[in-house]
Amino acid sequence: MGAEYPPVSFHFKVEFNGISSQDKDVHFQSVMGLSVDIETVEFAEGGENRFKHKLPVRSKFPNLVLKRGMVTDSYLIKWCQNAIESFDFQPIDLTVMLLNEKHEPLVTWNVVHAYPVKWNVAELNAEESKVMIETIELAYNYFTLV
Repeated sequence: MGAEYPPVSFHFKVEFNGISSQDKDVHFQSVMGLSVDIETVEFAEGGENRFKHKLPVRSKFPNLVLKRGMVTDSYLIKWCQNAIESFDFQPIDLTVMLLNEKHEPLVTWNVVHAYPVKWNVAELNAEESKVMIETIELAYNYFTLV
C-alpha cells in the first residue's frame, strides 16, 4: 500500500459556466479567496460576568482573486469589460478544480453568483523583462465543496 501525500496546489483549472471553454480562459497563475468566515454576535448573559456568549450569525466570503498572464482575445475579459464599461452585470457560476496527476478533479469548489468587481494589469516597465500579469477580482455569494 502506497503512502498518501497531500495534493500539490499548482495543478488546477477554473471553468466559467456559460462564458468560455477556451484553454486560455481556464488556466491561471493563482486563485485566492476560497475561504469562509463565520460572523458572530456577542450576547451578555445577565449575572454572568466571566464571558459573553458568541452566537453564529452568517457566513462571509472574501472576493475571489484570479491572476494569469494577460490574454488579449478572451471571452472572460469581454464579460468583465461588459460589466465594467457598460455596468451590465451578468453573474455566473464557476468551478475551481484541484487536479491530480491524471488531470482528474481531486477537489472541486462551486462558486455561486460571481461577477467582476476589479480588473488590473501589472506595471508597464521598460527596465524589466517579465510576463504581463492581469488580475481579475470577483465578488460572489458563496461556494460549496463537491
